[in-house]
Amino acid sequence: MKNVLYYVVALALIVTVTFSCSKSKDSNKAPAYTCATCKATPDAVAANDTKNKGVYKGIIIGSSGTIMFNLANSGTTITAVLVIDGVTANLTASVSVVDGATYIAPFTGTLSGTAVSITFSVDANGGSPTVTSFNIPGHASATFTIAKETSNALIECFEGTYDSTRPETGTFNLLLSRSLKLFGGASRKTGSSESHSFHGVINANSELVDSDGGKVIAKLTADALAATFVDGNNATVTVTGKRTF
Repeated sequence: MKNVLYYVVALALIVTVTFSCSKSKDSNKAPAYTCATCKATPDAVAANDTKNKGVYKGIIIGSSGTIMFNLANSGTTITAVLVIDGVTANLTASVSVVDGATYIAPFTGTLSGTAVSITFSVDANGGSPTVTSFNIPGHASATFTIAKETSNALIECFEGTYDSTRPETGTFNLLLSRSLKLFGGASRKTGSSESHSFHGVINANSELVDSDGGKVIAKLTADALAATFVDGNNATVTVTGKRTF
């Protein structure tokens, strides 16, 4: 099983590959969209902002989805909710959270009647949230990008696609914090098992500026993303996405 992991601390991701572009303001404006089921304020409580306890949110590529880990955020409940290709799996872990210690535990449950296991690890201070191993039938090459939510930094998850005149199509998922003005995510070509990570900042015009070269890869409009640009291979790339969590 191939397991590609990305390490996130306050959305500061290590860059692998990104798009380079020249943009058009009009083509980068997303249609009006608001996620009616998404949270407007953080679930995370202030007491856990620098602890291993709390809320961790992430996006998945391979196929496409989101995940949230609740490590005794407001009580003793330790659960995870996985949504992949529109199907939800509720997971639980039996390992208790100990203050001041690294937390690692398998979260188990079923997805469409099939057993699922995802092992999650995080440092004592909430740093380095990582999926260390997993077994999700039908999704052996999944990639996870995870971030810790804090009481003053809501984490939002977006799922989208891209297409190119190369020709090429693929998945384009990311998570972001508007208050921190940071984002990170990954893309994957259709039919491939390899993902490419990216990260950057959100500027005053709500544009997502990639840290590798300072290029705009999307514009944020309410809960939608859009962009059209020319990449380093002189192909026109169109990105669209919506907040799903």
